[in-house]
Amino acid sequence: MARDASLDFALWVYLTEGPLLWLTVTLAAYAVADWLSARAGRHPLVNPVLISVVLVGGLLLASGTDYATYFEGAQFIHFLLGPATVALALPLWEHRALVLRSALPMLAALVAGSVTAAVSALAVAWAFGASDAVLVAIAPKSVTAGVAMSITEGLGGNPALTAVLVILTGMIGALVVTPLMNGLGIRDYRARGFAVGLASHGIGTARAFQVDPVAGTFAGIAIGLNAVMTAVIVPWLLRIWLS
Repeated sequence: MARDASLDFALWVYLTEGPLLWLTVTLAAYAVADWLSARAGRHPLVNPVLISVVLVGGLLLASGTDYATYFEGAQFIHFLLGPATVALALPLWEHRALVLRSALPMLAALVAGSVTAAVSALAVAWAFGASDAVLVAIAPKSVTAGVAMSITEGLGGNPALTAVLVILTGMIGALVVTPLMNGLGIRDYRARGFAVGLASHGIGTARAFQVDPVAGTFAGIAIGLNAVMTAVIVPWLLRIWLS
């Protein structure tokens, strides 16, 4: 038994040195999570991203693997975030007439939502005594990870902390958007989609597409617009807040 255990350990060490192991683990974890989500009827509480994070994170802890090693193997998925975001232009083009008719309300919602997302995050973190470094990291948490990390890095903050906060924001948004919108009586899928895309970026947008294609389209628009808006207002807000 001891010999078998040592062989298993040696095999595991060998596999972890290969770049494809953690890519395979990530894809397998999401496949399992998506299957569970489908079995649950796409219930918002059975979120495939959340389940994937738990599965992969648990394996990393159990195997003693650090994040740098994991990311080295799984970084191809990170690269695909860019093309995936660009691909959101396809449903935008399909619903372009509806989008043009909604341009003015979207502009108003963009300004209100972007400012609220940043100010509310700063206010809550400040109320709990967060340091300036945490305030810098949390301010852009409602935009897609690549943009949020760039904003934080440019302001001298910790991009890794921002990445964690972005993922948490996205998962929370995807979990609460459907019951929240139903509870508020908001039936317009343009408003529902734009709100979740603005507040919880790509993860919320994936949830919006599961609910309705129009909601997904407007969520995709919100991702792009909010990324630009947040990059403009967050440095200005932080200068005022931290002065």
